[in-house]
Amino acid sequence: MVTMKETDISSSKKGSLKSKVVSFYKLTKPGITLYVMLTAGASHYVAVQGNVIPQTLVATLVGILLGSAGSLSLNQYLERDLDALMIRTRSRPLPSGHLKPYEALLFGVTLVLVGTVYLTLTVGRLPASLMALSAGIYLFVYTPLKTRSYLATLVGAIPGALPVLIGWSAATGSIEFGSVLIFGIAFLWQLPHVLALSWLLREDYSRVGFLLTPPTDPQGKRIGRHMVYHSASLLFVSGLPTLIGMTGGLYLLGAVILGVVTLTLSVLAAMNMSEVSARKIFLWSLLYQPFLLSLLLIDSIR
Repeated sequence: MVTMKETDISSSKKGSLKSKVVSFYKLTKPGITLYVMLTAGASHYVAVQGNVIPQTLVATLVGILLGSAGSLSLNQYLERDLDALMIRTRSRPLPSGHLKPYEALLFGVTLVLVGTVYLTLTVGRLPASLMALSAGIYLFVYTPLKTRSYLATLVGAIPGALPVLIGWSAATGSIEFGSVLIFGIAFLWQLPHVLALSWLLREDYSRVGFLLTPPTDPQGKRIGRHMVYHSASLLFVSGLPTLIGMTGGLYLLGAVILGVVTLTLSVLAAMNMSEVSARKIFLWSLLYQPFLLSLLLIDSIR
């Protein structure tokens, strides 16, 4: 006969296991991982003009899922002490005590290694090497640089854009000019997005010494100018795929509209940097990426 005590113990173990699984899931930052997969998948699709080999695409996305999830997990491992000091990140799995540091470390390393080996075996060395490079820059350059230099903003956009090259090279076996253009778009898109978020979280970031906004810019004038520069560059670069014949007029029209909205919001923020203006750029940037990727998919497959 099962006693009440045994039932309680069994329920407690099930609850603990469920909590652990949820914590590992949160450690992978699912939203960012999904963005990485969408970017890589779109690049892969465009590279072969829609003539996708399903098993190659699936293998690419699985490998990127593993590598990205592992990198994001290791980032939280490296920043666990800083996360405990910030209001925004105190409830993450490590600062909250739901996971132990060694669990996050083992989990993250395993995912990155398995993802890299998997990509090597299924789609080739080049995409696997690019994923390893992305993880290396993110963990060993960008992460420590955040407390040392405002340049971390630019460096961090590199691993954020490398999924473009991973997806493209998995489809074609090489890095071509078209992939470099999409890489440039993905790189530049992130900058207004990250700068707006950094402005909104500047007080939290100041607690741990993150320099993701210029340290001598309390009014946000410099960060506003940088948003304008990056948005203007994004508007220009986003039109280049049509100029080289990779996309058509529909894509160009959409890219120009998206770019003009981004630039307009950046100019308004530069004129009067505030919580409201920064939040508008941040929220708009979340829409820009899926809209532009959709245009790429629709108008490059003709």
